[in-house]
Amino acid sequence: MLERFLPKGNFDSYEDFAAHFSVTIPPHFNFAYDVMDVLAEENPSGRALLWCDERGARAEFTYGDMKRLSDQAANVFRARGIGKGDPVMLILKRRHEYWPILLALHKLGAIAIPATHLLTAKDIVYRCRMADVAGIVAVDDGDVMRRADEALETLGGAAPRLKAFVRSVHAPADAAPGGWLDFNRLRAEASETFAPPASPNSNDDIMLLYFTSGTTGMPKMVQHNFAYPLGHILTAKYWQNVEPGGLHLTVADTGWAKAAWGKIYGQWLCGSAVFVYDYDRFVPAEMLSVISRCGVTTFCAPPTVYRFFIKEDLSRYDFSSLRYCCVAGEPLNPEIYEQFLAATGHKLREGYGQTELTITMAVFPWMEPKPGSMGKPSAGYDIDLLREDGTSCDMGEEGQIVVRTDRRQPAGIFGGYYRDGELTASVWHDGIYYTGDVAWRDEDGYYWFVGRSDDVIKSSGYRIGPFEVESALLEHPSVLECAVTGTPDPDRGTAVKATVILARGWTASEELKVELQNHVKKTTAPYKYPRVVEFVTELPKTISGKIRRVRIREEDQQGPGAEFEDEGGVV
Repeated sequence: MLERFLPKGNFDSYEDFAAHFSVTIPPHFNFAYDVMDVLAEENPSGRALLWCDERGARAEFTYGDMKRLSDQAANVFRARGIGKGDPVMLILKRRHEYWPILLALHKLGAIAIPATHLLTAKDIVYRCRMADVAGIVAVDDGDVMRRADEALETLGGAAPRLKAFVRSVHAPADAAPGGWLDFNRLRAEASETFAPPASPNSNDDIMLLYFTSGTTGMPKMVQHNFAYPLGHILTAKYWQNVEPGGLHLTVADTGWAKAAWGKIYGQWLCGSAVFVYDYDRFVPAEMLSVISRCGVTTFCAPPTVYRFFIKEDLSRYDFSSLRYCCVAGEPLNPEIYEQFLAATGHKLREGYGQTELTITMAVFPWMEPKPGSMGKPSAGYDIDLLREDGTSCDMGEEGQIVVRTDRRQPAGIFGGYYRDGELTASVWHDGIYYTGDVAWRDEDGYYWFVGRSDDVIKSSGYRIGPFEVESALLEHPSVLECAVTGTPDPDRGTAVKATVILARGWTASEELKVELQNHVKKTTAPYKYPRVVEFVTELPKTISGKIRRVRIREEDQQGPGAEFEDEGGVV
């Protein structure tokens, strides 16, 4: 399959890769027709998806199954008036129905809006209004549909015209909620023959809309066009290193852009099956058992997952099938890297990107990992670090990560923020996309993440990135999770503060606070140590699980109990 889109697929070095990699994008490309239906014709019995859940249910789907199921689903949507350009919200957790339903929307030229099941009624109202949502397909989770019903009641006459649910394999037959269509039944009754539209899409048409969770303000609508899947060849083949005939697991709910990175496009383009572990509560030992038992060959997860893995006895699990492990979502603390390597023999390979992009920088196969570094720029990405005055940084100097698009534009970069040209122009102008992230580059060309530009702490004339201090704290056995921020200080203007969740068996005390401060002084530059340490039981996070350092800063400035706008409502 890849040879259809890559003039050259194999490279001898990072330099060869950076200089000669390119993607051929056919006109009117549609992933559902040009990849999945072709795979179904050429290899109908090939394994496409292996799904299991925490209760022991299991299902396997071939490429032929995916064509049949997506054709039926497309007929269901068409019968309800869903067609080209119509936005449809998918709140499907990790249910296996997500994949044929997404492909069906692609076949129709419709716009898919993947969404998390954690959305409140206000969140759903906000998304429906901002994107003119034409339909919602949700899991038959009582809370999800209750919140959706509250949202639809608020919307009144502007409510989406399609409201359907996907039944859980464990739900009783009489559990169908009132007012919702049973998508499974409709699909089963639909014809397996689907007549494609005469012209489902152009490459510039919108295929996906992601509402970014954001650490500040209201969520943005990131739009990706129909050529977007080809951008994830970089992600799957050269970063995740997926194998033809392999089985890849990326830990992500289908509501997040990470699912597009690791659970469909690049993996199927490379001939790897997608593995889905459907769970409501993350239990490290159970996930490790599933990885071992099901023969996962390539694995990708955020640092938090690995942080919990290394607390387990990893010698109990069989990792003989596992070939490659990646990490993304937040910077990787070196301590996690070293412990996982010692226990499994696998070097964690970091990657960096955004919902707006594909894999932008990574530790690629030809490179030796430097724990804590996000690697080098992906082929096709013209990366620079800029000072506040717009000039390029020197080696070792911190600056904002930007993508220069005046000379070339990487496959998979977003098409702007939907219906918000002003916001798009504020981050992408004069041939430069500004990521808002700060990093520095070492003498070998590796990039090191410092933090979001708003998260960098300026204290007594020093610039302090939170990640380095957090990494130092996480090396102490008492620290399970932490966030480092700046807090108002009468003498320094801003002081470094650490908000800490303690590991099991540890108790907060003044003695431990001093011990942590001294530990940081010994681990990194002494001026970076947290002069304020606060012990908590939980950290404020976005609904995508990222720490909201801005919330901690706001509480320090305004006091506890203050209300803050986020994700379409007061939280």
